[in-house]
Amino acid sequence: MTIAGPRNLITDVAGLTVGNAADRDLNSGVTAIICDPPATAAVQVLGGAPGTRETDLLEPHNTVETVNGLVLSGGSAFGLDAASGAQAFLRERGIGFEVGPHRIPIVPAAILFDLINGGDKDWGRYPPYRELGYQAASLAARDFEIGTAGAGFGALTARFKGGLGSASSRITGGHTIGALVAVNPMGSVTIGETHHFWAAPFETGAEFGGLGLPAPFPAGAADLRIKFRDLARGVSNTTIAVIATDAVLTKAEAKRLAIAAHAGFARAIWPSHTPFDGDLVFALGTGASGAKPGPDEFLDLCAAAASTMSRAIARGVHSATPDPRDLMTAWTTTQV
Repeated sequence: MTIAGPRNLITDVAGLTVGNAADRDLNSGVTAIICDPPATAAVQVLGGAPGTRETDLLEPHNTVETVNGLVLSGGSAFGLDAASGAQAFLRERGIGFEVGPHRIPIVPAAILFDLINGGDKDWGRYPPYRELGYQAASLAARDFEIGTAGAGFGALTARFKGGLGSASSRITGGHTIGALVAVNPMGSVTIGETHHFWAAPFETGAEFGGLGLPAPFPAGAADLRIKFRDLARGVSNTTIAVIATDAVLTKAEAKRLAIAAHAGFARAIWPSHTPFDGDLVFALGTGASGAKPGPDEFLDLCAAAASTMSRAIARGVHSATPDPRDLMTAWTTTQV
């Protein structure tokens, strides 16, 4: 059995804070996750069009065990600059991997494509994401906004506005697990032409509307609804996420947790992991509980990673707020 944490945010996992920054004219933004102390980390990429920074070092066979933070950003490849801003914030505070007299903040990052969303991308010589990354890191706190915020500020799905989502769970063994996700998929998070979320079986309370599954189930539910399919190669996508726990994990176990969390994408987005999504999950083990899960507990953690991720995805779309410039309506605007 699982229950939501007190905030129902990834920051219910001790050792993590989150900050958001966005530029309304740009219609894009950045989310920074700060790990204090550094957290064991891994990553799993299952989408066919990823954009990343410093993900190779997260493989279990590589040397660096922990990270100081993670960055999720809009802006496609331009958004990778955001990690430099977050890194600068941490360096100013003497935080980072120790190499002789130097401290090098380890801040892997991933981006989503939100360039075609109605915002003004005529930023001149250099994109603004480095400064947005610094600002996001400087605002990191236990409480933060979801919906039209941070990396999800300009996100879109096949039917509705996307957004930044988060959720948490406490499992029977006592560990906490949390998810953070910028929801910008090629596919849809709702069933057919309804407002019912694919993630409905995992909903806690009415955290994303309480509609449950549609009855009767619509005949066209399995039909593909693809965002901007008329564009060349189906660009404008990617869902990027973080799954975190307070359990003590090895890098290999964190990798397995990231793999398990991808099942949450598949249960909440139809279709997911396409050749034109860069779908990716980072995993963090803060170790704040001081307890290492046994085999049965780790099985429960992996299952909770999937269900919590599904809930976070639905919450991101459910919490998005309307704007007159929107290319797609917010879920709340047309809900019946």
